[in-house]
Amino acid sequence: MLDFAILGLLHEGPMHGYELKKRLNAALGAFRAFSYGSLYPTLNRMQVRGWITVDDSAAASLLGARRRVTYSLTTAGKQRFAELADDAGPRSWDDDGFGVRLAFFSRTSPEARLRILEGRRSRLEERREDLRAVLTRSRTKVDSYTAELQRHGLENVDRDVHWLDGLILAERGRVSERSTAPPGTESLPRSTEPPPQSGTPLPASPDRRPDAVS
Repeated sequence: MLDFAILGLLHEGPMHGYELKKRLNAALGAFRAFSYGSLYPTLNRMQVRGWITVDDSAAASLLGARRRVTYSLTTAGKQRFAELADDAGPRSWDDDGFGVRLAFFSRTSPEARLRILEGRRSRLEERREDLRAVLTRSRTKVDSYTAELQRHGLENVDRDVHWLDGLILAERGRVSERSTAPPGTESLPRSTEPPPQSGTPLPASPDRRPDAVS
């Protein structure tokens, strides 16, 4: 998933390590704990595999200052990102995996997005059933604080399932539009010109004066 996130960010353009750190934290911090110690080993491995290139030729302006290394995506890196983006398997439904995939949904096909969302909902529905079973079994065996914590967990899962239902409904609409659109029209831009109003007079021809007599 870290590979996927780095490749997705470098799709936007070359970045140096510090900028990658900030962008990864902004994109993934809300979903998972990100270890900066794993960033540079991952970048080195990706360079060996030919997914990224490294440019450290730009010397610093101050003598003795540390040079800034810039990372760029290669053609092989773009292909690898496309493969990962199309992978909608169980890893993308887990807590950590889903957060990373969701952060880059704009670069994922509607079909893959739909499979990931439906898989995530299935995973949460299983968790919800487990929580309900735990609440039923432990209703008279735990103290009130533990019971409240369990209810809170169940409420959170209920909210997430409801939220996913809305996302799935919208994504199904997009997939349906793609499947029913006539061939060759998917990428055609829609006109932004307003339709002519009925009864609106047409402009006079430039070759004809308003006072001309027929």
